Amino acid sequence: MKKNSLALIGILAGAGLFVLYDSLFVVHQTAQAIVMQFGDPLRVIKESGLHFKMPLLQNVVFYDKRMLDLDPPSERLILADQKRIEVDTFTRFRITDPLTFYKTVTTETQARSRLGAIVTSTTRRVLGNATLPTLLSAERDVIMNQIRERVNLEAQALGVDVNDVRIRRADLPDETSQSIYARMKSEREREAREARAQGQELAQQIRSRADREKVVLLAEAQKKAQILRGEGEAEAFRIWAEANSRDIRFYDFYRALQFYRSSLGESTWVLSPNSDLLRYLRPLPAEDETSGRKKAPGS
Repeated sequence: MKKNSLALIGILAGAGLFVLYDSLFVVHQTAQAIVMQFGDPLRVIKESGLHFKMPLLQNVVFYDKRMLDLDPPSERLILADQKRIEVDTFTRFRITDPLTFYKTVTTETQARSRLGAIVTSTTRRVLGNATLPTLLSAERDVIMNQIRERVNLEAQALGVDVNDVRIRRADLPDETSQSIYARMKSEREREAREARAQGQELAQQIRSRADREKVVLLAEAQKKAQILRGEGEAEAFRIWAEANSRDIRFYDFYRALQFYRSSLGESTWVLSPNSDLLRYLRPLPAEDETSGRKKAPGS
């Protein structure tokens, strides 16, 4: 009997502990909860701490109340100027109404799917009225604010608040980029050819001008050189004539030596010993007995 009583007490104690454990739950600071009863939401708990519920009959659904990220895949859109671009966006949102969130999407996975569709459709509508230069300018922030406001307005029905929608990347498709790069390359090559042709034309003009100046400078230099050479030769002749006029016999002697040096050594001459050309090669005459002086050569 005593053993049965102890067993009953143990069973009751275990059941009491189970009931107590099942009736208590903790809401962390980063979470919020909805108390459910047979699938129907009863109350929303946003305060952190220890809370109670009816055991076995009620259960708790927890949702994160921190900022959540949504990174949908990139989409190919058409702008107002008919340019095709690939846009990559990311969104930050927060669950602000857990009850509405539970009734509309229930889970974060479904919420991300619905919110991603809203972001994509809104981005298409807003960018459909924008051009590529506008998207790449300072007005890009205005465009992103428009997208965020419209997405947040639609997301209120899901129980979430969209804090930010950003266009992380907006690029042309690969095939479009390749054609643009090819067109840019051909345009740059055309500009390079034009610049090279203009450079060659300018170089030819400079070369022609330099050649013309060279001819003029050479002609002036030759003219000046001839003038100076003429003046020098005239001065040399004057000095020579003045020097020779002082002693005619020395001039004759000097001219004869020049003749000997330039002519006699290069050829064979047959001359008479009495030839006047050899007068300076004969022995000196004997001293004049009457005057006591030597006769001048050739006298």
